[in-house]
Amino acid sequence: MTVFGAQCLRAVYGMRDCASGPSSAQAMQRDPVHHFDTALQARRAFAPEGYATLADVGLDLPLVSPYQLSCRNPDGPVLISYNHMDAPTALANRERIARDGYLPEMLFNRVLDRALALARMVRRDIYLTHAFHALPEARSAAIPARLVEESFDRITRHEIDRRPVIALGRDAARCCARFGVSHQALPHLSARGESLDTKARRLADALPQSAKRHAA
Repeated sequence: MTVFGAQCLRAVYGMRDCASGPSSAQAMQRDPVHHFDTALQARRAFAPEGYATLADVGLDLPLVSPYQLSCRNPDGPVLISYNHMDAPTALANRERIARDGYLPEMLFNRVLDRALALARMVRRDIYLTHAFHALPEARSAAIPARLVEESFDRITRHEIDRRPVIALGRDAARCCARFGVSHQALPHLSARGESLDTKARRLADALPQSAKRHAA
């Protein structure tokens, strides 16, 4: 990581410059910028066969997920979804995603925005990431559990940094349990069978009331 890149991340996270902080390896392990950079580099290196990467679809932003253009509060809470989206949808909507980070018309995002409104929160109050950090070739494609766990181990677990975690869906919850991450498990926001309001109210109730608000 370049010096300029580190300074930019510290500006985002409100951190002090490296020269003014502790220099020990133990202190670095407590540094959320270090954790974020570890996850970012791991995401860029993660390229399982048969799946596209964000670079493949022109979305290799300096973020672990494009969602973090709007959902990147370093103080939490952390929401972990299954994956970002499928490669064809990402490619077809590349410019919108590069600008906003997400597609508001997707069911997941409609539920999320409703839940945040109910909780009197906004996207900048949360940190959103995924269990699986590559793009399948088809929407709702089943991803082998071993690949999801490999992605979580190599990438996602570095983002959590002792913050409250809400695992959205069975796969995210399974990964949290597998790697000893304390979490609250909820159904995925795109799951069928319940109304948008029912899912939104469940998530709104789960969002920690003590979550720190990101300064406007």
